[in-house]
Amino acid sequence: MIGQLQDSNIRLKRIFIESKLPDELSSLYELANNLWWSWNKEAIEIFEYIGGDQWIPSRYNPIVILDTLSQQRAKELIAEKDFMKKLKRVYTDFQKYTSAKPAKDAAQIAYFSMEYGLHISVRLYSGGLGVLAGDFLKEASDRNVNMSAVGLLYRYGYFQQSISMHGDQINNFPAQQFTKLPISPVKQANGEWLRIYVDLQGRRVTAKVWEMKVGRISLYLLDTDLDENDWNDRTLTHQLYGGDNEHRLKQEILLGTGGIKALEAIGVQADIYHCNEGHAAFMGVERLKTYIQQENMNFAEALEVVRATSLFTTHTPVPAGHDYFHESLLRSYLFHYAGELGIDWEQFVALGKIDPSNHNELFSMSHLAIRLSQEVNGVSKLHGEVSQKMFNVLYPGFHSGELHIGYVTNSVHYPTWISNECHELYQDTFGKKFIEEQSNKKHWHKIFDVADDKIMDIRQQLKKKLLDYVRTSIEHDMTQRGENPRAIFEMINKINDKALVVGFARRFATYKRAHLLFSNLDRLSKLVNDEEKPVIFIFSGKAHPADQGGQALIKRIVEISKRPEFTGKIIFMENYNMEMAKFLVQGVDIWLNTPTRPKEASGTSGMKAALNGVMNFSVLDGWWAEGYRPDAGWSLKKERTYENQDLQNELDAETLYNTFETDIVPTYFDRNDANVPERWVQMTKTLIAEVAPTFTMTRMMEHYFERFYDKLKERGRKVRSNNYKMAKELVGWKNQVKRNWEDVRLIELDMHDTINHPLPAGAPFQAKLRIDTGNIPVEFLGMEVVFFNRISDQELELKIKEPLKMEKTEGSQAVFSCSIDPEMTGVYEFGFRVFPRHNELPHQQDLALVKWFI
Repeated sequence: MIGQLQDSNIRLKRIFIESKLPDELSSLYELANNLWWSWNKEAIEIFEYIGGDQWIPSRYNPIVILDTLSQQRAKELIAEKDFMKKLKRVYTDFQKYTSAKPAKDAAQIAYFSMEYGLHISVRLYSGGLGVLAGDFLKEASDRNVNMSAVGLLYRYGYFQQSISMHGDQINNFPAQQFTKLPISPVKQANGEWLRIYVDLQGRRVTAKVWEMKVGRISLYLLDTDLDENDWNDRTLTHQLYGGDNEHRLKQEILLGTGGIKALEAIGVQADIYHCNEGHAAFMGVERLKTYIQQENMNFAEALEVVRATSLFTTHTPVPAGHDYFHESLLRSYLFHYAGELGIDWEQFVALGKIDPSNHNELFSMSHLAIRLSQEVNGVSKLHGEVSQKMFNVLYPGFHSGELHIGYVTNSVHYPTWISNECHELYQDTFGKKFIEEQSNKKHWHKIFDVADDKIMDIRQQLKKKLLDYVRTSIEHDMTQRGENPRAIFEMINKINDKALVVGFARRFATYKRAHLLFSNLDRLSKLVNDEEKPVIFIFSGKAHPADQGGQALIKRIVEISKRPEFTGKIIFMENYNMEMAKFLVQGVDIWLNTPTRPKEASGTSGMKAALNGVMNFSVLDGWWAEGYRPDAGWSLKKERTYENQDLQNELDAETLYNTFETDIVPTYFDRNDANVPERWVQMTKTLIAEVAPTFTMTRMMEHYFERFYDKLKERGRKVRSNNYKMAKELVGWKNQVKRNWEDVRLIELDMHDTINHPLPAGAPFQAKLRIDTGNIPVEFLGMEVVFFNRISDQELELKIKEPLKMEKTEGSQAVFSCSIDPEMTGVYEFGFRVFPRHNELPHQQDLALVKWFI
């Protein structure tokens, strides 16, 4: 807890006087201190009932509610038979849920992330990355995955947003009360609080370790806000994404190296280490140190083991979005690690650089994570391709399209984001077992059996809930900032329940392009002020405190929302958070997303909307490039028309207006005699049946196991067996290949004369190459011919990659040949290449040596 403040003349200590409930209600404590309650509908109802009108002011926090529960109210609850019966049932379900153990042979997974979006009352997140991580832990719990997670416990978290009278964003940092959070100290065998220590420029920084239970999953959180630390070190766990670049480096050292130390102290021996974004990449460095010091390995052997058990997930589609540090800064904090790893400093910085001899090149945390991980993935199919291109520089001689970087498209946790109304409909229609088979579309196809008016009734109920929430929130926020009562009344009174409601809520970065809608205010005014077909646009989101462009955009939207023609029709909701997000993704009619291509790695808010029958209108980027169907939503095309971004913005804005005016709005308001928009409802059903099940967290978890976890589990067990025999042998083989690689050379090439004679269509392309393999046995070399189509001066499209057959050997020489039918016509470019080959290499870039011959 907070001890003595450094700048106070008053010397105080804090004491926690714990509340006490009657024994009959003691199970409420256990439920409140495990976030399982937050995605169990009946558990939520219990705490909401107890909290009454204090439930929302408590930020939906059951610990706050229980701490303030009077003895009289407790007696009343005990006297209510229906309440006690429900509590007993929910607690029994909770005990049964949490007592289930993972399968004995299940791989132990350690998951590291800088942020976790688990619930509004636990401020450990800023946006999509954190919410994704939180959903992932919840699904891991539901699927009984053997997982432990690591993060930082922030005193102030990410900022809370308020808006001034003039539309300026105000950044507030209220402290979290740790006594009101579902956390408990991790104790050592001797009963003392577990502490770990991290070295920062010769200072020993102490971090206490807390545990937060997320269903069956333990999330371990590090806390440096302790009296024994220097003030600057205490602030390491004050704010999420606060401070300067040096502060960020120290946070990431704490998360990565401190997180590994915490797991070791707790006794977690993970089989797989999953680094969620590059912030935690120093976890690999600490693991290298552990293997070297405790298993008596050299650096190369330790690297082999660490890589074989590591997965790196990148979420950022542009190079500038990744974390970089100057070498001099890095050296001041991590120079000692080079010695502890048994390597020189240049070898150490080479882990995060392209050219380690260039002292001006910044050290990339993503490059570090990739070099310390066997497996790498993006978070959508398109983002996987973007990541291959972005990190192609790490693998010279390879085309981006053949890199081992894969993808798992992000998804959302069904119980967290589904509305009660939709969940009841789905259970009644699909059957209760569909929860266990969320990715199975055969269940979801039963939505077509539901009457159109029933679908529309549910959608109207959810919209009514949203607009009531909007009115209440607006009244509170405008009153708080001293707005004119008449303006408040007019804003609330002009919100039309019969309008088509469009939602745009996300981080207010400029590339999200919220400004597109405001490029033609006259046209926008006509759109929202049609008395027969009214439209409301609701905006929400935070701009990073350092993002002046994003903050300026928020200010402009707030200013426009105050104009008479836009009052109650353009609305900005302040302090976007997880609870507000639920109202929005469940209650709007259209979810709007207009990012600059291809800067949307995935996006998950649109998935949450789709789950609730809300159609998307989005750029074909991120997840929507996979999810879009013309009979289940609307799109702005993926391809750019203009290289000039201003011209592209103009075109996209025009398309935006046209689509609303000529398609979306008419479709919504085209009603039959029963006041049901038949085409709209049909599209909604198609969305639910064909799109929603593909983007549940169940499918995402299945893909992580199928594509990465299962192979890493097997690989890890192989490299660890027989005292790491395979790892050590593979290192010896790699060293041999590296020493002799320069001696591999082409002696003779016999092939079709492509300079003077075209290859007739249908004729085989034949070639024979004689190479000198030097001191590398020929069985450890592969050769292939590769054909490309040139798209531009900078871009090649991979068309054919065909292995050559080894015909014979003569001493150190080997002859390879091929005879293939290209099955294509036109002008192409091709070449031959030789590369190292070994049965135990997980992929071609694991030893990324290649020589091209033409």
